[in-house]
Amino acid sequence: MSTFFRRKVAAVTFAVLALSLAGGGIAIAQPSAKAPQEAVQPAARSTNSQPPVTAESARMAKAALKANSTLVATTTTNIVVVNSNGTKARGVGTVIKYGVGQYEVQFGHIVTAGVFVATVGRADACCIPPAGEISVAPRLSTPNAVFVQTRTSAGTPTDLGFHLVVHLS
Repeated sequence: MSTFFRRKVAAVTFAVLALSLAGGGIAIAQPSAKAPQEAVQPAARSTNSQPPVTAESARMAKAALKANSTLVATTTTNIVVVNSNGTKARGVGTVIKYGVGQYEVQFGHIVTAGVFVATVGRADACCIPPAGEISVAPRLSTPNAVFVQTRTSAGTPTDLGFHLVVHLS
């Protein structure tokens, strides 16, 4: 019985060694000339960093918090619809457009512990919105705001209208 296990251990050891050497050989066999970066990577994505908070944005955020100094109910849902040019179509909150596809939506209460859900959408009932991507995150250094970034399906920053829901529980 022990001879059987010794043979199995030896076979497994040689198999692992052979696979390791084969993998190393494949890695060494790759061509040394590298393809240009454009050919290797898909369309360049924008950075994942947010633009710095402007003095005007910070002033507006503090004013919104001060204006709504009453306690917020234990469960709150804020809904806002924003046009591609950064104007608010309906809902609550103040919208600030930073750059191409970069928006900040401020509310009258702290939302950092909330759940943010956004989708590309239009304010009117006309048509299907253009294809694209949207990302949401808490706004850095602004506890009562959400940062929204929109892109084309290829990953290029672009101005797209969107619907944002912020739920606090």
